[in-house]
Amino acid sequence: MHRTDLVRQMAAYNQWMNDKLLLAAARLDPAALVADRRAFFGSILRTLHHLVIADTIWLQRFARHPAAHAALDPVRAMPAPDFSDLDRFADLPTLAAHRRWLDGLIVAWAASIGEPDLDVVLHYANSRGVEADKNFFGLLAHFFNHQTHHRGQVTTLLSQAGVDVGVTDLLVLLPEQGQGQG
Repeated sequence: MHRTDLVRQMAAYNQWMNDKLLLAAARLDPAALVADRRAFFGSILRTLHHLVIADTIWLQRFARHPAAHAALDPVRAMPAPDFSDLDRFADLPTLAAHRRWLDGLIVAWAASIGEPDLDVVLHYANSRGVEADKNFFGLLAHFFNHQTHHRGQVTTLLSQAGVDVGVTDLLVLLPEQGQGQG
């Protein structure tokens, strides 16, 4: 598997899982979504907000890649989000519409990434202003891993609220391969 295939696969998995979470969360009433569940970000909705904010911050960093991927033009035009704005979206339908737009953008962008793009060292500053130079492919691994980490938290919170998200394994999206010769 080429690294670009892995990036595309992770973007597709990200989109699939986010949609599953949004559909599961929609089964709860608004009060249950904002209830403080003593999680790191408090509520289900605030944890989903964190993912949108973090993804946007990373996409804005990725938009500075020398390849200037056109698929990231919309995030270049957005104001930088603030990690403390965990109540930016008033309700789940508003957040879900933005999340789905963002996931479509991620899938389109992943399709535009070439193998040579992955070897670039990307310069950026973190949220505290600390500058770093990191391998772009490694940063993409972090980007998708961060999403998986917090979606796991949301899955747990939904389960505790009585909502089953269903199967969450990447394995479900992997294509079947032909039998080897034995």
